[in-house]
Amino acid sequence: MFLEIVTPEAILFSSKVDSFSVPGIDGEFQMLKNHAPVVSILKEGTVKIHVHTLEHLQIDIISGHLEPHIDDDKILTLAIKSGTLELKDNKAIILAD
Repeated sequence: MFLEIVTPEAILFSSKVDSFSVPGIDGEFQMLKNHAPVVSILKEGTVKIHVHTLEHLQIDIISGHLEPHIDDDKILTLAIKSGTLELKDNKAIILAD
């Protein structure tokens, strides 16, 4: 599955991922490969991204927006203030504030 995280200023994250979870307005939920199409509003919280490999991972940090953290289990965490998620055909785009 492919995930992009975009702000009005730049593309912050763009890579293949194994799965990811987001802070939906009704609670956190996870997206896996071949998930049904979905559009959702996101609230302030943490996007957790499970990456298969750290090689070729493209992350751009815009001052004051996202502070990434990658743990030993290849889970990348990014804090967002709000946003919108669209997932269709194994391509997800998060428009983040």
